This record gives sequence, C-alpha cells and structure tokens, in this order.
Amino acid sequence: MTPDQNQSHARVQALDLLRLVAVLGVVFYHYGFLGPQIDGIVHVAVPGVADFAKYGYLGVPIFFVISGFVIAYSAEGRTWSGFVIARFSRIYPTFVFCMTLTCLTVLLIGGANYHTTLSQWFANLFVFSTVLGQPYMDVVYWSLAIEIVFYGWVAVLIATGVFPRRIDLIILICFCITFVNELTWDLNFVEKIFLADDSGYFAVGLLLYEHHRGRRDPMLHGLLALSTGTAIFQSVHRLPKLEVLTGGTFDPWIVAAICLVAITAIFLATRIRRVPIPARVLLAIGGLTYPLYLLHLKLGYVILESNLLHHSSIANAAAIVVSIFILSWGVWRYVERPAQGWTKATLTHIATRIGWSARLGQQV
Repeated sequence: MTPDQNQSHARVQALDLLRLVAVLGVVFYHYGFLGPQIDGIVHVAVPGVADFAKYGYLGVPIFFVISGFVIAYSAEGRTWSGFVIARFSRIYPTFVFCMTLTCLTVLLIGGANYHTTLSQWFANLFVFSTVLGQPYMDVVYWSLAIEIVFYGWVAVLIATGVFPRRIDLIILICFCITFVNELTWDLNFVEKIFLADDSGYFAVGLLLYEHHRGRRDPMLHGLLALSTGTAIFQSVHRLPKLEVLTGGTFDPWIVAAICLVAITAIFLATRIRRVPIPARVLLAIGGLTYPLYLLHLKLGYVILESNLLHHSSIANAAAIVVSIFILSWGVWRYVERPAQGWTKATLTHIATRIGWSARLGQQV
C-alpha cells in the first residue's frame, strides 16, 4: 500500500470540525430566520439575526459535499452488501431513536401548536414518510431522504462494478441529467430520483476523495472545476423556490461565495493530517452532529413554545440549543455507538450466512 493510500484510510480529523460548523449553521438558520414553519407556526426564536442567519441553510449542501467524500471512503474495498450494512448501521438506529424521542415530546408537551399520531410515527420509520402520505416527523428529514437516495445509487453502482472504477463517467452522466432537467422541464421526480438539485455537491465530495487518495490528472481537475461550478449553479438556481418557501430574499453572490469558500475549506481540511485537538474530542464532535441535526428543530421548538421556560427569547433559544447539544452527545455516546455496533455485527452475520461477503475478495 502506497503512502497516499495509507493517508486515504486515516480519519480526516478536520472534517469533524467542519461537520460541526455546518450543523451550527443550520441551527442558526432555524432559530434566527426560518423558525419551525411547520404545523402553521411562524415564530422565530431570535429574529434580530435574520439577515445573517438566513444563509445558514447552506450547512446542508456542505453536509452533502462531506457526505460525497465520506461515502467514497466507506465504499472503498467493500461489496455492495458491506456498503449497505455500514450505511444502514450508521444512519438508521440513531434516526429511529431521535424520531421517536421527537414524537414522544410532541405527544407529551406539544399542546395546541404541535400534533402527531402513531400513524405518522410508523410512516417515518421508513424515512420516506411523504410517499406513504404522512409528513416528516421533523422537516429536517428531507435531507436525510436525499442522502439515502445517494447511498442507494452508490450501492447499485458498486454491485454493477461501475463504482468507483468509472467515477468520471458516472459524474458526467449525472450532470447531463441535471442540466437537461434544470434548464428545461425542472421535473420534481427527476430531482428526487437523480438528485438533480444536489448532484454537484456529492460530485465535489467524491472527487475530493479521489484527490485525497493520490489521484492527480487533468481530467480530475477539470471535473472538480465543473462540479464546483455545478454546485454553485444549483445553489443559486434554487433561490427562487427558497424565497417563495421562506418569504426571505437572498443575495446570489453571497450564496455563491459561501459555497466556494465552503468547498475550499473542505479541500483544505482533507490536506490537514492532524488537528491539535484530542482525538477523542474530535470523535465526539463528529459523532454528535448527526443527532444534533435530527433533534434541534422540532424538539427544540416544542420546548420553546411549551412555555416551560420564562426568560427572554434569546436566553430560551440559547438554553435549548445547549441542552440539545448535550443531549446529542448523550445519544451519540450511549445510543448510537452501541446500537451501530450491534446492528452492523448482526447484519454482517446474516449476510455471511446468506453468502454475501462484506469486503471485496473476502472468502465466505
């Protein structure tokens, strides 16, 4: 194994810090600009920072870029079944726990403003609850659905032997679909199935991993430039829809600049071998970001609107965010880590009994 390959298999510590920055941007967006805007409630916890907070939604595309990088890492050396088991174990147990916790909180203290049903909870167990005619338990789950579609495509492409061997061709075909749809009919089902609204972000992440593992050629650099341009185009192209949805106005130049700076930061993070922070702290930071993302909006606003707190809106919002931050660490430490290990071991055992190996070249 070459030095570059050794480096590619080391944990990229700086990405954990960028995950935290991204999720805090989303939290800032929801508490400083958008508010819940679900269940008919339009209250914003800290409206005084709206002019800045409104750009925090770009934390989600940053997650998509990081996801492209991490998924390429996770897929390397794995069969399609090994990849699916790894992703399912990482995502699903934590999702079920956080979704159920949100549901119980709404049932207990949702009051007149927030409502849920067991039917909604059951539909959300399948993540794609809107397909079953039920809304997401928390509106932030829309991005998780996109992530899962991305995982699905990667699993299919691994199974057919195309990924990662023909990654350049995959990206070019994906961009053809993206631009044909975005510049013509703008069909919703194409956006959902082929990730036509988000393909640039995932492509950037995949290509950054190619660079990280040692690839250097004009095709890579050209595709990386094209992917970056596509990601910026998609960010600007969705602004009219976002403005209708939120009632806000967004400067496309600021959006483009944030996207470019974020992609550059992720690239630089992949070049940093070590961060001067204890590894256990970085691991916890990276780990708590997922439950923090799942819990912060609906759970936080139910508490905020329940009148359990009697301080100023800023103090309430700060207290809630800090509390959910601590809760998220607890979920990562005491729920996600053991559940992930048990789920992965169980599914790997079942796959082995069936005859599906988890690693390429592994004997069953």
